[in-house]
Amino acid sequence: MSNTNEKLGAYGVWANDTLLRHLDGLVAGGATLPAGALRIFSHVLNAQAIWLGRLTGTPSPVKVWQEHDLAGLHHWHQQTSERFHQYGLNADEAELNRHITYTNSIGEGYTSQVSDILTHVPVHGNYHRAQVAKELRAAGLEPINTDFITYCRELSAKAQAADVPSL
Repeated sequence: MSNTNEKLGAYGVWANDTLLRHLDGLVAGGATLPAGALRIFSHVLNAQAIWLGRLTGTPSPVKVWQEHDLAGLHHWHQQTSERFHQYGLNADEAELNRHITYTNSIGEGYTSQVSDILTHVPVHGNYHRAQVAKELRAAGLEPINTDFITYCRELSAKAQAADVPSL
């Protein structure tokens, strides 16, 4: 993958999925997830839904700080992460250069280029997943690494494994 938006979109799917699997494991091990971690991760997935709505001209099904339980996080990940990634994959040059006008959650109006939005959403998610990690650690739980370079290392390892001939 050499296209930045393609790679960032795929990274966003991977990072959200990785964090969700980790949260599932913590709960399976008897942990109670910190409310702050759930709130912040809810915001990540809500933002994806909101941006998809803005890009497609459809109303958002969620509010920016609407909170979800773990099952709700799974739902919104399934509804938004891959869909956002696919939107970026399918965007041609005209779409990438298109500008959209929208109102943010506090009523301020803006105009943004689609390619900037396709960059913003994964970067925004990364910022807030780091906050989730901090919330987990503060609650005595071990966070998981969802750094972009970790994703890239996993891609490289999979590519190398695919290139190794089996005996």
